[in-house]
Amino acid sequence: MKKLGFFFLLILVILYCLGPYGWQLITSLKPEAQLTRLPPVLPEVPTGVHYGSILREPLFWRVMGNSAGIASLSTVFALLIGCLGAFGLARFRVRYKALILGFVLAATMFPPIATVSPLYILVRALHLRDTWWALVITYTTFSLPLSLWVLTHFFQEVPEDIFLAAWVDGCTPFQIFHKILVPLAAPGIFSTAILVFLFSWNEFLYALTFTSTEASRTVPVAIALFPGIHEIPWGEIAAASIVVTLPLVFFAFACQKRIVEGLTAGALKE
Repeated sequence: MKKLGFFFLLILVILYCLGPYGWQLITSLKPEAQLTRLPPVLPEVPTGVHYGSILREPLFWRVMGNSAGIASLSTVFALLIGCLGAFGLARFRVRYKALILGFVLAATMFPPIATVSPLYILVRALHLRDTWWALVITYTTFSLPLSLWVLTHFFQEVPEDIFLAAWVDGCTPFQIFHKILVPLAAPGIFSTAILVFLFSWNEFLYALTFTSTEASRTVPVAIALFPGIHEIPWGEIAAASIVVTLPLVFFAFACQKRIVEGLTAGALKE
């Protein structure tokens, strides 16, 4: 009975999590005449016209490329800076280490709406508005606290004896960092990369404020701008939502082993 109850609860959680995605999938396959009618819940004759409409649009692929490029650059910079900072905090004697980490993490407590106005003024003063770099710098800055916090704890999980042995053998701090600690902490780095990439891919407010054309506009903003003056293309919006989510779903399934390793690293002590 316990196993049956557990699996029943698991199925409910899965249905709850997949509910919005499933509803979007159903909507994307409905003909135009059935989009605003219930019943039927399921389309009587599924259609791919909405997918064809967005996939034939060059601007859609342009914003997909923008999102992929901005998210990738933000992830690389956040990991590079975060790994170096985490290495210093984890393996060197730093005064008030806990206070520094607490202060860094506190920076994430500011809601985006409270910082978007001064950041817009700064971006415009630097002539970065409507460029990739406006979003890359912003996303890197806001994902650094999480990266630094998570990676510091992962580096601390690496046995200190390995660090000391490499030091005695004549390795420089940078050699210890990139030849020993980074490979050993790879699951944690991978998990952090996924979190940063997802944040950069899905972020909306800064992307809406700092971009004005398809030159740097990202997918969430492009989908939000689909509605016209007199009608809302629900079918195209649903189809676009499914298409832009699929890369993240495939990425998560392909990297499932690494994600689990990162989430469970350090859970057991020998």
